[in-house]
Amino acid sequence: MGEVRPMPSVGDLFIDTRGGDRTMRVSYHGDRGTVVVSLWLGTVCRGSFRMATDDVRRLVSTLNEIDRTAAVPVAPVGAGPVDSGPGVTGTATVDAAGPADPPVDETGDISGIARMVAAPTLRVA
Repeated sequence: MGEVRPMPSVGDLFIDTRGGDRTMRVSYHGDRGTVVVSLWLGTVCRGSFRMATDDVRRLVSTLNEIDRTAAVPVAPVGAGPVDSGPGVTGTATVDAAGPADPPVDETGDISGIARMVAAPTLRVA
């Protein structure tokens, strides 16, 4: 993955909802004009994405829209339309047990990494 550096002074760490020691780190690197989003499994970086700071405002706008959408009230079972404000109506139901966890999208074969705790050591002769 390249050089691992300490977290800069501007950044944060997020815990994956699936648990299992998965985290996402977001860090700002002003000297490079980038924001780095990296995905970690324990102490191993599994992937990273470098975003130009010019794109941060668009990302924040997208996340704010998700936050507003996630905050829409859910009506009890059998209720009529949900009024979420001007121009937004719809219906929603919840079963007696409460809302179900969203389905997990499988994005690739990860069967070989479940027990991996560190990258393999390469030996060069």
